[in-house]
Amino acid sequence: MPSPAPQPKPWIAAIAPYVPGRSTTDDGRRVRKISSNENPLGTSPQARAAFAAEAATLDRYPDAAAAELREAIAAKFGLDPARVIHGTGSDELLHLAAGAFAGVGDEVLYVRYGFSVYPIAARRVGAEPIEADDRDYATDVEALLARVGPRTRVVYLANPNNPTGTYTAREEVARIHAALPADCLFVVDQAYTEYLEPEDDDGALALAETAPNVLVTRTFSKIHGLAAERIGWAYGPAPVIEAMHKIRAPFNVSTAGQKAAIAALDADDFVKKSHDHNLLWRTWLEAEIAGLGNFGLRAVPSKANFLLVLFEGALTAEAAYHGLMERGLIVRWLPAQKLPHALRMTIGTEEEMRDLALALRELTAAAG
Repeated sequence: MPSPAPQPKPWIAAIAPYVPGRSTTDDGRRVRKISSNENPLGTSPQARAAFAAEAATLDRYPDAAAAELREAIAAKFGLDPARVIHGTGSDELLHLAAGAFAGVGDEVLYVRYGFSVYPIAARRVGAEPIEADDRDYATDVEALLARVGPRTRVVYLANPNNPTGTYTAREEVARIHAALPADCLFVVDQAYTEYLEPEDDDGALALAETAPNVLVTRTFSKIHGLAAERIGWAYGPAPVIEAMHKIRAPFNVSTAGQKAAIAALDADDFVKKSHDHNLLWRTWLEAEIAGLGNFGLRAVPSKANFLLVLFEGALTAEAAYHGLMERGLIVRWLPAQKLPHALRMTIGTEEEMRDLALALRELTAAAG
């Protein structure tokens, strides 16, 4: 009898892999992609120039400590650079949080319809992912806190949330933190925070400055338009950051990526332009979806750079997904995240948004 093949641990076998937004149609065509929450305005000229300037350094390893980048982040936000950690996007940092503070026998808690990386991060280390009930696709603080138990070691909260776009107010974030046990790490995922208005600051970064169990993660992939380089950062208490560094991959951010991210931090005009474009066309698309309410379409209120649109009438999300694809627009259908009745639509260019709205009107009319 042949020897049995190596078998993954049962908690690894239980992982449902992350499914990214598609770039091509069913028949292989590359069309307009509004499925991955990328910046429709691209990348700032400063970041592109800084990236290109490093072409001559390809033969050298990057600074493993990313010291210049961490110093720049700290200077931008008034933080201690020693408490900033860099990662391969914020995804790596979300994984590091679970890897350093949870394991077999522990629980990792998050809200239903939260970011799909959270249960993967939990199962990767043998912890049990625990899902709290939502409230109309948003965070239900009472339901979340009701699921906190003696085995809870990490609580993830995306704010704004992905894929729903919903927002948890500052006082609610503070209430969650105040109710958590001291040995539970509260991870606030702020990947879309730059799309918020100033008055919507959820206070998590200030909490991370003083609380011993709060970690905030951010990314350069969204408003800064550096998605291809995968650069994220996090801020938290020194012991938390030290533990995460122990299991962080070495040389995890390229030299060109570090330089581009540093330049992106100074591209305030580009960030404002991206924010304002997003607000204008998100508001416009919300109104267009509201106009299709009689056909069963509803947009979940969003503060991010996308809308989650629910299909509760004759036109199904699956039919709309394929119908939009045939018209040259790829959005995100989410059956794997228990949202088979919903499509996530990135706020794209003016042309993309107008064509998207027109296509939805045509599809709903045809469905009856």
